[in-house]
Amino acid sequence: MNTASCPCASGQALDQCCGRYHAGVPAPSADALMRSRYSAYALGLIDYLVTTTLPAQQAGLDRQAISAWSLGSTWLGLAVENAQAISGEPEHAYVTFTARWRDADGEHSHQERSAFVAHAGRWYFIDPTVDLKSGRNDPCPCASGQKFKKCCSSYL
Repeated sequence: MNTASCPCASGQALDQCCGRYHAGVPAPSADALMRSRYSAYALGLIDYLVTTTLPAQQAGLDRQAISAWSLGSTWLGLAVENAQAISGEPEHAYVTFTARWRDADGEHSHQERSAFVAHAGRWYFIDPTVDLKSGRNDPCPCASGQKFKKCCSSYL
């Protein structure tokens, strides 16, 4: 049992917080997934970061760059400012947060409003830096069965 504090700043032990998601339990919300992704950066869990990104985008991720940033940084804290669930089929959400870290260039702070989509009982991060290569009338890459323009396109 790991009683270390969870890097996501929940105040809970890692095993009772993000560690269970890292071990395979699906995150129950976009907020929980976002927190677990921050913790994965802090812990160097690159495979988790890849598998929790929208599957259609995973091949476009730069694993080496993700690993270098994760392992080359000291993660200083996370503050979640807002989590907004958007009902529909599939469900989407936005999570606004500020992450802080230190690297060879000093201390940094980054505020972001990230988009997420739920599919087949799991939440996924929609990475705005990875092109989905979908036309407006193509099937949505989240596998919802809807056209891209009616589903995830507005979340990029």
